[in-house]
Amino acid sequence: MYGPKYPARRLLDLVGDKWTPIVLFCLADASKRYSELQRELPDISKKMLTQVLRALETHGLVERLVHATVPPQTEYKLTPDGMRLHAPVSALCNWASANEEFLDVVHRRAESAPGSAHRGVD
Repeated sequence: MYGPKYPARRLLDLVGDKWTPIVLFCLADASKRYSELQRELPDISKKMLTQVLRALETHGLVERLVHATVPPQTEYKLTPDGMRLHAPVSALCNWASANEEFLDVVHRRAESAPGSAHRGVD
């Protein structure tokens, strides 16, 4: 019943990593240049941002626009399919912002658990 084709698993395969939902959230209101995304997400590495954008482009969720300027400018924007994911991703991001104290408690609990090595809660 909850195998690989289970809809929630398939959704989380698309957006269930650390950066993908945040990049989608950042692109929801307007197209952005690569450098703008880097400024908005200062703790993401260039390599990781590139990987996330390429994966989103491969899935048809983000469109990459290259402008023929010197130097070339690259912009990213959500496709109509990417916009379909905006509502659930936005709800998740907004919930996290509204429940920051709760998340702090959960993170502290995981960090202080005996024998825990932070357990990937980041």
